Amino acid sequence: MKSTRRVWLAPAYVLHQYAYRDTSRIVEVFTAEHGRLTLFARGANGPKSALKGVLRPFQRLLVSWTGVAEACPLVSAETDGLITNLAPERLMSGFYLNELLLKLTERRDPHPEIFFSYASCVQALSGGEVEEPTLRRFEKRLLNELGYGLELTQTGDGRPVEQNKYYRFALQSGPQLCVAEAPGAIYGQSLADLQAESFADARSLRDAKRVLRAAIDVCLDGRSLKSREVMLALRHREPQRQESS
Repeated sequence: MKSTRRVWLAPAYVLHQYAYRDTSRIVEVFTAEHGRLTLFARGANGPKSALKGVLRPFQRLLVSWTGVAEACPLVSAETDGLITNLAPERLMSGFYLNELLLKLTERRDPHPEIFFSYASCVQALSGGEVEEPTLRRFEKRLLNELGYGLELTQTGDGRPVEQNKYYRFALQSGPQLCVAEAPGAIYGQSLADLQAESFADARSLRDAKRVLRAAIDVCLDGRSLKSREVMLALRHREPQRQESS
């Protein structure tokens, strides 16, 4: 007979949650040492629950659970460190990070480096750091840790990428030399900046977004990101808001 497994005070973040029956919740969490887990928070929505107000997205927690089933009972959860809040205009970026982890990681597959990269990204977003470079660094590190590291320094035939030339990029084959007018051409300096995670100008950021989005789309294997669709819809509505104001 197997003994019941118990884990106490594991650092974690809530990625997603939804109500279950009258007062309980199903909670998807991402932990440093145990990977992504589904936890059953019995009575979490009850008026006297100690979990009320604790299971918040983007807040580092210490969670405890028992069992080895697909959805383990949550024993306790408490805030770990300072309270973390994202500004309203940055919430969609936070939900985007969470959706990437939900779609690209496997349950019970530990990735401590991804956990710490996520924690660093959330802190940067809540601390007011520039949004675009922060997201691009996380995307690159996530791909690396999942085994989809980007080859940015040499072409498929082993030639070094030159900063003043242009390249097509594919996750499977890396950079391929092309002319500046070619569809999807990426500047060599932009690839060097992405490799260094240092974005000197708007072109570097724009090219990094194109490279990383193409790589992430390959990993998603046809699945869409709802957070990306919502962000696009909000951007399309922005001119209408400006016209009406």
